[in-house]
Amino acid sequence: MTMIAGIGFTAPWLLLGLLALPVLWLLLRAIPPAPKRQPFPAVTLLLGLKDDESLSDRTPWWLLLLRLLAVAAAIIGLAGPVLNPATEDTGGSGPLLIVMDASWGGAAGWKQTSAQAGVQLDEAGRAERPVAVLRLSAPEPLQFRAASGWQRQLAGLVPLPWQPGPEQLAQALEAIGAAEGGFDTVWFSDGLDYPGREGLIEALGQRGEIEVFEQPLPVLGLMPASYSGSAIELTVQRSRGGPAQEVSVVAQGKDPGGTERSLASLPLRFADGAREASAELSLPAELRARLSRFEIRGVTSAGAVALTDDSLRRREVALVSSESADEGLALLSPLHYLRQALAPSAELLEGALRDLLPANPDVIVLADVARLAPAQEEAVIEWVENGGLLLRFAGPRLAASDTARNSEEPLMPVRLRIGGRSIGGAMSWGEPKTLAPFGEGSPFYGLEVPGEVSISSQVVAQPDPELAGRVIAELADGTPLVTRKTLGQGQVVLFHVTANAEWSSLPLSGLFVSMLERLAVSSSAAQPKAGDLEGTTWTPVEVLDGFGRLEAAETLPGVAGPDLVAAPAGPELRPGVYDGGRRMLARNVLRPDDELMAARWPASVAVSGYGAPQELPLGGTLLTLALGLLALDVLGTLAVSGLLGRARTAALAAALGIAALAAPQDLRAQDAPSPAPSQEQTQADLRAAALASELVLAHVLTGDPQVDRVAAAGLRGLTDTLFFRTSVEPAAPAGVDLERDELAFYPLLYWPVTRDQPLPSSEAYTKLNTYLRSGGMILFDTRDADLAASGATSPAARRLQQIALPLDIPPLEVVPEDHVLTRAFYLLQAFPGRHGRGPVWVEAAPPDAEQAEGIPFRNLNDGVTPVVIGGNDWAAAWAVDENGRPLLPVGRGYAGERQRELAFRFGVNLVMHVLTGNYKSDQVHVPALLDRLGQ
Repeated sequence: MTMIAGIGFTAPWLLLGLLALPVLWLLLRAIPPAPKRQPFPAVTLLLGLKDDESLSDRTPWWLLLLRLLAVAAAIIGLAGPVLNPATEDTGGSGPLLIVMDASWGGAAGWKQTSAQAGVQLDEAGRAERPVAVLRLSAPEPLQFRAASGWQRQLAGLVPLPWQPGPEQLAQALEAIGAAEGGFDTVWFSDGLDYPGREGLIEALGQRGEIEVFEQPLPVLGLMPASYSGSAIELTVQRSRGGPAQEVSVVAQGKDPGGTERSLASLPLRFADGAREASAELSLPAELRARLSRFEIRGVTSAGAVALTDDSLRRREVALVSSESADEGLALLSPLHYLRQALAPSAELLEGALRDLLPANPDVIVLADVARLAPAQEEAVIEWVENGGLLLRFAGPRLAASDTARNSEEPLMPVRLRIGGRSIGGAMSWGEPKTLAPFGEGSPFYGLEVPGEVSISSQVVAQPDPELAGRVIAELADGTPLVTRKTLGQGQVVLFHVTANAEWSSLPLSGLFVSMLERLAVSSSAAQPKAGDLEGTTWTPVEVLDGFGRLEAAETLPGVAGPDLVAAPAGPELRPGVYDGGRRMLARNVLRPDDELMAARWPASVAVSGYGAPQELPLGGTLLTLALGLLALDVLGTLAVSGLLGRARTAALAAALGIAALAAPQDLRAQDAPSPAPSQEQTQADLRAAALASELVLAHVLTGDPQVDRVAAAGLRGLTDTLFFRTSVEPAAPAGVDLERDELAFYPLLYWPVTRDQPLPSSEAYTKLNTYLRSGGMILFDTRDADLAASGATSPAARRLQQIALPLDIPPLEVVPEDHVLTRAFYLLQAFPGRHGRGPVWVEAAPPDAEQAEGIPFRNLNDGVTPVVIGGNDWAAAWAVDENGRPLLPVGRGYAGERQRELAFRFGVNLVMHVLTGNYKSDQVHVPALLDRLGQ
């Protein structure tokens, strides 16, 4: 690139054309403008006269200047001018590798990183250097190709919410080792240090020169929120020290209307040279319950977000004992150990049960309470059925009572034994018994059982068929220790020992606290340890992207409990909110023990900032200017020649002006990628208008070419049948992509289910549920009726269960004899397709739909079943070729053709049902139907 007056030119030799401008000036001055013709009758008097000297008029100077400026602008534009060109020789003609950390640390300045990467690609493109791009957070094999190809993909490269880990660095080293020959490296660093960088620097240094671009500002990160007394402690780190700095942390949550809002703001100040700033935030319990995350104001990065979970929401636990507060010694109180275990992590409420119930606590603990008053018992039952957790502990009073002796009671999970080896209802042994390891179905599974925990007495459960399913902890000899049952939306749990140390040493151990946490009695304010989550699996609900935005987890797999706490974030463990069944746990980008450190580079590596201005090509702008000047020249020439009046001149000027303003978008495409043309949108609008004006049947595209071809041919055959037999005149059928296409245009969707069909996205399920609620119908066809008739379950049927799970489908039943599908157009008793024996399922009739005396059909109003499910492979029976001939065989001989005819009749009835509803259930049609039935 040649520099002239601070502007670079990619084709400077074209500037020699400027030397021709003086010559062009002289030529234009010598050529007169076109003469103006004016009728003049007296000119006949001048005929025959000759001029001794002839002088021609000259072109106006302003018109000459306009033309010269247009030519000059075109010449300079074609010479490829570039503003702010790179002045340094960035080196060589060999391959170039662009390395990006592409982690959350660079998200805040990603716009500058992308712009600087674009400059490097521009320079490599002019030098004709092959380029490869390597994202360390998601490495892939190196592909060296033209820089222009990477320019188009640059916008799709975004930071990810994790730093390069050992697995990613190993993949990157493998990709570098597989590349042949040497290459130079340009590394866009996020400014953070991480283990393994030294080996990567060494591997790249052996291939060529390394140049690093790094943002000058330190990286900010927000640590997970924690409790400090009754306040929430927030800590912000920066990757390196610097001058004093103040940041603001915002608490985000939902208001009572469900709208995300800022609930509070907390300023934090870094001291001069400090790398950490902390402050405490006090919020009332109501606001704490609404918190969803904390974030650093103005920093768009996943590391600047701290998600919250149940640990910041103190559950309200009501403690109720059968003893008075001053009865006996403190260590013998049934509530003493419960207070010690729950006080750090829960809001404790104590008092009479009648006073605590109106507060609607999350948990009610009954310590050795045998009986409740009938009114209180009914109130507690209602509270549990609405989602409460009732936790009961045994004791002398419960052992001596007749509670749950003869029959199971609502507020006891099991019946209790009487007599036998029990003493007043409690059983004693010569030697204390230990606990058995917790089973996989227990909420305590994975907790380590200390050897010193022993049980000396307990109430014993009565043997019962349902007892085994309700035991969640037992002794080494198999005797139940903790039992549980579901009551409505809540649970009732019984510890068969006391809540104090009278009958066991369990309340003295840390296992007691862990068991309460697993039951969600308390919310632990501390981050759980890996061992505490052993044996659990956590399902992601929402995950963060690199910019700190929450998005639905959709089909991401579950994560093992220990990995959720201890493993580094990565593709298999994305930061976000995870559900463990009874508790929500937030996995943030930064863990409590993490520390942000600035990246350090060897002395041999050149490190630069992002201060250099971006190159700006000017060619398109100058060519646009040239076109505009030429348009003005046309107007000026016509005006000087007198060929245009004022009105016509103004109109032409306006038209040329509009054309000149529209031209830059096309001309600047030489210098930078332009947005996609609007032709696709125009075609989409035209297609939508066509679909809205006609009736179109559609089939869901499965991705299987053969299945999609048969589905299209089947709907073509059904469309022809409707056209020739009914007043319905459908247009040609269409294939529908659930991810992209609008479904509202199609009254009926035929969905052939295949075993390998991918599950729709959450957006597609939203469209499908809206479609079903708006009156659309989906015909699910598993095409497996021949297999289902033998009692087996096909892969397609199992896939249908997975597909239909998120859909809003009402209760279903096999098509009854009086369903409108049996008489919507044809009178049918069976609905065969290519297979003839499979059941067909539709929406179940309401319970109050009764058959009146003397009328063979129930009054089902005007509803339309949103789904029809079967496996008779109807599309194969309907399928015809372009000439209307059957495409696939059905049965044998005449019986097969009769089966195909019935399949067509079912299709006609189905479409009529979609278009007209259950109108034939109206009483006005009964006489005509009875006449046709011969009744």
